[in-house]
Amino acid sequence: MVSRTVSTVRLRGHTLRIHSSPGPAGSAEPPFVLIHGIGMSHRYLDRLHAELTASADTYAVDLPGFGPNPSPGPTLSVEDYAAVLSDLLAEAGVAPCILVGHSMGAQIAAATAVRDPQRVSGVVLIGPVVDRRRRSVWRQAAALGHDSLRELPSANFIVITDYLRTGLRWYLKTVRPMMEYRLETALRAVECPVLVMRGSRDPVAREPWCRELAEAAPNGSFTEIPGQPHVAQQGAPEAVADAIRAFLAGHRSGVGDSPGPEPVHPNS
Repeated sequence: MVSRTVSTVRLRGHTLRIHSSPGPAGSAEPPFVLIHGIGMSHRYLDRLHAELTASADTYAVDLPGFGPNPSPGPTLSVEDYAAVLSDLLAEAGVAPCILVGHSMGAQIAAATAVRDPQRVSGVVLIGPVVDRRRRSVWRQAAALGHDSLRELPSANFIVITDYLRTGLRWYLKTVRPMMEYRLETALRAVECPVLVMRGSRDPVAREPWCRELAEAAPNGSFTEIPGQPHVAQQGAPEAVADAIRAFLAGHRSGVGDSPGPEPVHPNS
């Protein structure tokens, strides 16, 4: 079983929790930082957390208002979350690191890389939102409802119980910043390597959208996890971790020198 230390931190007047696990002794790999999506907590990232710890120190964050953390009160923008996360990374001495964000967590990962590029050496976006062609609350809700029919019971259980713990009020306050954030624009300013990943059966982060994001990033790659829906890291944590490791290996040796995610370039 992976050992884990949980710390509660107060930054910018907000409460966060960070779940830390040491990687192999002497590992030269950069640490991983896992960022959950709207309404969620570290729990649906636990399986991926365990897989990545086999390679490097791994951290999972419970953002303000989510998991056991109290709601901040005022609505926080994606950039506000990025500022808090950047401060947390500095407080924990985690740098340079690989940010791994799922769903809305992908927005926060990108915003953090733009804000604090010296602290981020790579970004992984799993099931990123919000598709610019489907930027309405009702279309997102319909896609999530569709996705729930494809998820494992364990994934649906975590999603539902985390949503209940977050509460309807804070969830709805967070929806607007998520819908307004333009991930496709932010990625143009992300200088480090970016991997855009989706489950091949994800109705939320569809393939054309994910490829567009990979093309927007100056150093972007795209990959799919076969047979997986939106919460791919719950159903196929080993495959997701392997794709991340292949992505990092490809950038160490020169993209294209090893099998893994396909590089995507604008106007290709």
